Amino acid sequence: MEKIIKGVLNFRQNVYPKHKDLFGTLADGQSPEVLFATCSDSRIDPNLLTGTDPGDLFICRNAGNIIPPHSNETGGMTASIEYAVAVLGVRHIIICGHTDCGAIKGALDIDALRGLPHVKEWLGHCRSAMEIVRERHFIPHDQAVGVEHLNEAIEENVLQQVQHIRTHPIVAAKLATGKLEVHGWIYDIKSGSIRCCHHNDTIFKDFDELYADLIAIAQES
Repeated sequence: MEKIIKGVLNFRQNVYPKHKDLFGTLADGQSPEVLFATCSDSRIDPNLLTGTDPGDLFICRNAGNIIPPHSNETGGMTASIEYAVAVLGVRHIIICGHTDCGAIKGALDIDALRGLPHVKEWLGHCRSAMEIVRERHFIPHDQAVGVEHLNEAIEENVLQQVQHIRTHPIVAAKLATGKLEVHGWIYDIKSGSIRCCHHNDTIFKDFDELYADLIAIAQES
């Protein structure tokens, strides 16, 4: 807590005064362009990673950057997605996974999560990704998926969560009318690199390759 206390004091004394006008504007409302859904992992900082300010990202976090498929059962992610798209009018959704993900490590051998019933149930939303990896490598159903397949499982999980979010009615409607784009990202903690895909993709590309046109525009401005 000592580090937290010092941080709050620094925010009051140095950070807030420097950005007082920004916070004054944000006090009356928000208009983020991006819904950023990522893992709860403490090593992920969406604003630091994207170089954005308060008010730029509508951030949703949970173990495994999971997007449950739409159902009539209301949950925090479902409500947040609906609000971000229908009310805030975000134009982009980024689902960001990351290397060394503890949630996906758990999903590799979900039967071993004894004593963690809620974690086990939540990671059931990763099952399709695990089954794809299992099928691809001929892994019997009575065996856990080995940790050597972790990176592949992390990628497949993001691809599957991208598909899950498309089942949400408001997302489907905006995608169909070209008012929304969905992106899948994998952030490499060690190298700082990002690999990406669009919502119809099945493979990831390097960040600079996928966003080459936007990078060129950004460098000219």
